[in-house]
Amino acid sequence: MANLLLIDDEPNILHALTRVLHKRPWQVTTCERPEKALELLTQQSFDLILSDYRMPGMDGITLLQFVRQRQPEAMRLLLTAHGDREALIKAINQAEIFRFLSKPWDDYELLTALDTALELLTLRREQKRMYEQLKQQHDLLVRQREAQEHLRAEHPALFEVMRNEDGAIVLEEWESLDHQGFS
Repeated sequence: MANLLLIDDEPNILHALTRVLHKRPWQVTTCERPEKALELLTQQSFDLILSDYRMPGMDGITLLQFVRQRQPEAMRLLLTAHGDREALIKAINQAEIFRFLSKPWDDYELLTALDTALELLTLRREQKRMYEQLKQQHDLLVRQREAQEHLRAEHPALFEVMRNEDGAIVLEEWESLDHQGFS
């Protein structure tokens, strides 16, 4: 189950968001103050953080920058009623937000954005898991190759293969038995 954190200084916005999200199988935590959200970030992990842009004390971009430092895997989205182009560029560049949404929002657009962000998070986690698995396999192969090279250096005869004119591997012991009439 995905764990979401919603931050907005307006309680009615948080209630409206919660109402839209109630049918989804998500754990939703809400905060009216950015400082409280920062405190929560030290206590638990979140998969997605949706923050309002304009809040007293700390704007959403600054908050999402802290989120990026504390929980870099978490998807970050910004909710704004203002079309401040400079702020949006700053949000994308500094807080590395996934997406920004406008107030008032369209419920379908909001849910689609959250679904997409969580799907991307799942894919990133799977990619990371697969990378770690591949790295472990690579490390194992390197260790096996080093052991083989060590064995080759210690016992070179183990790696020498004798072949007959047909290309078949010749085992010296069996061939010497053949010459003694044991065929």
